[in-house]
Amino acid sequence: MNPRVSIIMGSTSDLSVMKQAAEFLDEMEIPFEINALSAHRVPEMVAQFAKNAYGRGVRVIIAGAGGAAHLPGVIAAFTPVPVIGVPIKSSNSMDGWDSVLSILQMPAGIPVATVALDGAKNAAILAVQMLATGDEQLMNKLSVFKSELAAKISKANDELKKVEYRYKVG
Repeated sequence: MNPRVSIIMGSTSDLSVMKQAAEFLDEMEIPFEINALSAHRVPEMVAQFAKNAYGRGVRVIIAGAGGAAHLPGVIAAFTPVPVIGVPIKSSNSMDGWDSVLSILQMPAGIPVATVALDGAKNAAILAVQMLATGDEQLMNKLSVFKSELAAKISKANDELKKVEYRYKVG
């Protein structure tokens, strides 16, 4: 079985964030791989990975990185496969803004979809949405997931109705 999604992180210190993507893909039963590659330490390996991704069956790449966060953009430069960048607040980060801006501000022709700081789960949801455009069964799974989100809000509102305050109306 070939991976349909590849999760890449700058180093294993990013795993605490990127595991959220792996968990969602696992829940959706999407074959994926997960690896550490550094745009700065092993640029040749990153280029090789990106150039070969599509041929190996990868249809979406989720790339997380902290600090200067060049990994998503470097991967996007070498592949036609959609790349979703996950900015990570790391130990050498300026409150995560360096990562956000490094991933967000890509030059014309090298797009990288960017999710929230430490937003690996949203990256996985977006990856599944991309895959589901051509897969009705997967689209149905996403519809169930979205329905469950709505049900959580309804339940939360039911619980809020029970909370009492002197001046609360309704």
